[in-house]
Amino acid sequence: QLQLVESGGGLVQPGGSLRLSCAGSGFSLDLHAIGWFRQAPGKEREGVSCTTSGGDYTNYKDSVKGRFTVSRDNAKNTVYLQMNDLKPEDTGVYYCAAGWGCGYYIQRDDFSSWGQGTQVTVSS
Repeated sequence: QLQLVESGGGLVQPGGSLRLSCAGSGFSLDLHAIGWFRQAPGKEREGVSCTTSGGDYTNYKDSVKGRFTVSRDNAKNTVYLQMNDLKPEDTGVYYCAAGWGCGYYIQRDDFSSWGQGTQVTVSS
């Protein structure tokens, strides 16, 4: 059974950092593009980043460039989203998803397997 499990969310003050993890089971994450998405209350789910299966290309939503970084640990079958200098507008449920490639736009339709999400709240 293919499964993605996110962890690492929590409450953090503005300017703080969190590292989210996306652990895969039942399949190898290194064979898939991995996307990170987030959904704020009352808003559509939006793409935050996408990294290709080889890890040679990653694109980011403009508002997180320079603050968020994706990395892979293939031995642990895990992808990470390091989030620094967090802002209140980064608040939301963060999801990871597995797909087959990264387009110019990070779109939900490009991903077929999803995790259950982890809550990130940035507040003082």
